Amino acid sequence: MPNQLIKKYFRMDKLPHIWCPGCGHGIIMHSVIRAIDNLGLDKNNVCIVSGIGCSSRAPGYLDFNTLHTTHGRALAFATGIKMANPNLDVIVLTGDGDSSAIGGNHLIHAARRNIDITTIVFNNNIYGMTGGQYSPTTATGDKGTTAPYGNIDRAFDLCDLAKGAGSTYVGRATVYHPNVITKLTEEGIKNKGFSFIEAVSICPTYYGRKNRKGTSVDMMDYLKTTSINVKSLSEKEKWNNIEKIVIGELYNMPASEYTEKYQNIIDIFEKQSGNMSR
Repeated sequence: MPNQLIKKYFRMDKLPHIWCPGCGHGIIMHSVIRAIDNLGLDKNNVCIVSGIGCSSRAPGYLDFNTLHTTHGRALAFATGIKMANPNLDVIVLTGDGDSSAIGGNHLIHAARRNIDITTIVFNNNIYGMTGGQYSPTTATGDKGTTAPYGNIDRAFDLCDLAKGAGSTYVGRATVYHPNVITKLTEEGIKNKGFSFIEAVSICPTYYGRKNRKGTSVDMMDYLKTTSINVKSLSEKEKWNNIEKIVIGELYNMPASEYTEKYQNIIDIFEKQSGNMSR
């Protein structure tokens, strides 16, 4: 018997989902739904947008206004939706490759504009759906189908990237910490501006097997033992790279929101046009 949350927010005819056994993405999707429910958002006022990839299957299961777009373009479509109707709660569900490789340019400019969109990145460190190619978050030395001898690139810190580009709210959690994902998503939705949440996930099928990470339980245990809440860091640790996954609210600095500034420009133009016609 499905619980009330599933019956309220899911398209029952689309279930069961097609994610691999042990995948962490369902935990993230559930955490996002709990955030929406906790905030009491009107389903008809929520629009969820995705690109392409394992993460981007999520909107297909969710009973909201949803849009499944082309690879890397979720934020471009979401920006258009928000500009057309600023009153909507627009949420983007995307993957590490979708958001920071193919869609990297859209990410930095959405953050720079501080448009009121909440983006949750399902970061499983690999392109899972298309066969296990390495992504911008694959750790140096780890393997993928396009890096059979080990990736030589340095990995993005997605939260640092989002903050540096202008996001006004940034947070990170792992699928071992679903309550933290929920809380960060709630705060991100409440932030009037661009909010970026990195949800560190697990992919036992492609990433785990290729890199001998063990079972999904082993990968969850790794997230448990290597994560540390930002509140527990010393001042020295905050300014140095530590070999930990730092979770929690990493940045919160409200600033002027883009659609409001755009409306101000329209108001100024209409006022000046009215004065000129007299």
